Amino acid sequence: MKTKTLFQSKLINIKTISFGLMFFINFFAFSQSPNVVLILADDLGYNDVGFNGSTEIPTPNIDRIANEGVKFTNGYVSYAVCGPSRAGLITGRFQDRFGFGLNPLYAPKDPNMGLPLSEETLASALQKANYKSVAIGKWHLGAHELLHPLKRGFDDFYGFLTGGHMYFPEQLTIQDQSGVKSQYDAYREKILRNYERVEETEYLTDGLSREAVNYIKKYKDEPFFIYLAYNAPHTPLQATQKYLDRFPNIEDKKRKTYAAMVSAVDDGVGAVLNTLEELNLDENTIVIFLSDNGGPEKHNASDNGVLRGEKGSLFEGGVHVPFAMKWPKAIPQGMIYEKPVISLDLFATVVAQSNIQTKNKLDGVNLIPYLQGEKELDDRPFFWKQFNKNSYGLRLGDYKYLQLNNQKENMLFNLEEDISETSNLYETKSATFLALKEEFEKLNKEMKDPIFMGLSQGKEYNELHPDRFE
Repeated sequence: MKTKTLFQSKLINIKTISFGLMFFINFFAFSQSPNVVLILADDLGYNDVGFNGSTEIPTPNIDRIANEGVKFTNGYVSYAVCGPSRAGLITGRFQDRFGFGLNPLYAPKDPNMGLPLSEETLASALQKANYKSVAIGKWHLGAHELLHPLKRGFDDFYGFLTGGHMYFPEQLTIQDQSGVKSQYDAYREKILRNYERVEETEYLTDGLSREAVNYIKKYKDEPFFIYLAYNAPHTPLQATQKYLDRFPNIEDKKRKTYAAMVSAVDDGVGAVLNTLEELNLDENTIVIFLSDNGGPEKHNASDNGVLRGEKGSLFEGGVHVPFAMKWPKAIPQGMIYEKPVISLDLFATVVAQSNIQTKNKLDGVNLIPYLQGEKELDDRPFFWKQFNKNSYGLRLGDYKYLQLNNQKENMLFNLEEDISETSNLYETKSATFLALKEEFEKLNKEMKDPIFMGLSQGKEYNELHPDRFE
């Protein structure tokens, strides 16, 4: 009897130890810092993804992110054009805090033409938690050697430093910066892998997707951050026949090419999601998709749907973008979140999962507790300033304040009731207008004027810097 009891006791102990070991293994696996894949489209129209209602351009893979996680109906970026928006995204701070209020010129000799060294990037912050970080695609945060992605916290870089690029490999004919003689010559530079020029052989969107997949495989055994910044569907409008053939019913050539470019991005997103699943990484990987600003409808045939305005405008069409995120471990599937969120929240959300202390105070919040229903997100001011247009904007709660063209146009909209910004309430709700204006002016006192010249000042910059392209 005693022998049997002793045997049973040992068996129970073994089972207990085994269960405890399995619990520890599972707990450890799911308490590890999450991988992060941040996918940024360029100049994508609000109405050009399926999860926002597009029926003309199927985006089944991009839609997976929204369907398997959360769709943000009021997702914003911190600026209406590429460079400043990316500066806000990568720092988690309103870019005017550090003087990045204009789209930077391509100026490889100028260490001040881009993201100031005072700013910590998301990649730099993640180094504190031993992440491997990779930047793929469009950088547009400075072309000087001190501003290169590998000097800003990234371990690997595959892409280009300027604001746009040719897509067909046969058009990448300029070997390096020494061959660039004008702003848009840089669109034809060969692709960089870290500091070395390489021969890209694929349609560029496909090449960037390939690299994202390869780097996920390379760093699958440690926490990684993949910043996949497509330049599509930014101009020039270029697509391969493979993607054009998917849209036989679109007769407008411009719109057809644009749709093909979006479809190529969707294929790339699918390849990334499939790779995460194949490697059993999807459960603990945060995948985010958004555009850097609204679509420039007249320029690239994008469609912002019911939103007024387009890229470069402080109306909703310029700053209200497709925005979705999934993290199966933490975010319920098929969620629709209607409170306003902003691209600045992504930095705060990611670093919070590893308890990282940031160098600078962030303007965003960790979204996870709000998505899990633990907290109710308070109304926050979203701030926009266009220094070169003397135009300003702020959203707080349901209301949005605008002063355009050096205060010649005063506007107030209730976005909950009027997302298309058709009814100006400036005169009928003057108290609300003045309250939001006061909030804007309070924030504006914390901001800096641009510290460098922008794209529209290229001629003036060249006169001051005659050796820019020598």
